[in-house]
Amino acid sequence: MNVISFKKPANLFLGLFSFLLAFSVSTTSLQAQEDGEKLFKSYCASCHSPGANQLVGPGLAGVYDKYEKEWLYKWIKNSGALIASGDDQAVAVYEQYAKVAMPAQPVTDVQIDAILEYVKAYKPPVADVVVQDGPVAVEDEGMSSYTIVGIVVLFLILIILLRKVQYIFTAAKARDSGEEMPEETTLTQALGITVSQNKTIFALLGIVCLCLFAKGGWDSAFGVGVFQGYEPEQPIKFSHELHAGTNGIDCNYCHNSASYSKSAGIPSPNLCMNCHTYIQEGPQYGKEEISKIYTALDFDPVTKTYGPNQKPIKWVKVHNLPDHVYFNHSQHVTVGKIACQKCHGPVETYTVGKQYAELTMGWCINCHRETKVQMADNGYYDEIHERLPEELKKQYLEDGTITVSELGGIECGKCHY
Repeated sequence: MNVISFKKPANLFLGLFSFLLAFSVSTTSLQAQEDGEKLFKSYCASCHSPGANQLVGPGLAGVYDKYEKEWLYKWIKNSGALIASGDDQAVAVYEQYAKVAMPAQPVTDVQIDAILEYVKAYKPPVADVVVQDGPVAVEDEGMSSYTIVGIVVLFLILIILLRKVQYIFTAAKARDSGEEMPEETTLTQALGITVSQNKTIFALLGIVCLCLFAKGGWDSAFGVGVFQGYEPEQPIKFSHELHAGTNGIDCNYCHNSASYSKSAGIPSPNLCMNCHTYIQEGPQYGKEEISKIYTALDFDPVTKTYGPNQKPIKWVKVHNLPDHVYFNHSQHVTVGKIACQKCHGPVETYTVGKQYAELTMGWCINCHRETKVQMADNGYYDEIHERLPEELKKQYLEDGTITVSELGGIECGKCHY
């Protein structure tokens, strides 16, 4: 085994050169993979999956082994020209995929290499599966105020019934001994006698019931306008689980205005047609739901033509904030770098869209108090960082723990008109 000795200057230079070369190659490889992902999302993601799933076109997993790289360069840059030249492989692919030619892509050989490296390294997300031995524990949420009141009422009824039983035995004893029969009390009289004989206990029960009713009213008042868990039926059964989960489509592909606008926006049916012009049957609902998109657009899936009788799809809005509340998606998505799941929950697991968070003022304020501002390499905050008080500058430089609230994120005027 040869070992490089660093006692001589030449060997020292050789070792340093080898290290820098290896570091350069690894850095270049990593950068290529990162660039490949961006390039894939820019040029390929609307029609292809980096895995095996078929969208408009086939999944790209294994494409780097199936075809020669020189041929892939020509196909990706201008598939139409390659088909027109009579290339057997190009014609075979064209025939295999319903004679739909891939649009020419303005990419270089280096960019194609980066895309292929990303596809080769791509691993589909795997959902976490929790295996639980034995019975599933159910969280005890405690008894509600209404349950406790019901128990109290049943207790009173039991007392009345017991007094009735007591009278029956007393009357039977009097009859057997020849004594005068006692007068039977009504239910109301029995209750009155029981209360009069146990004034302290019933006074305490009255106070408890009053407190429980007050708490119930308080909780109901705080629930006004809170629609957490709201899951309305939509005119088309769109599965977020299939699109965002299984197929890995980024939220911003459909809700593209979330990154630059106040509203996340509702995708137009034309955006759906980027894929569903050719994908005419789904794994969950078959053709039924996709056909509703075609009906709205007056689209003929056979001739691939649009008619004049188009009509809007009447989606039901899920998240409704009060009119006096201001919320800007771009401020949170682009500037704050907040993931969609922070407010909307694990949408990639939803069959139907629903309201995940309570969206109350307290919920928002708590988030602003706890969320750290991502000021590093964020141009939006450059000017704000310069104006920070010295104590906050020192705090940020020490541990980077400046929260949204410390930058005025809980001032009334920030969210209310």
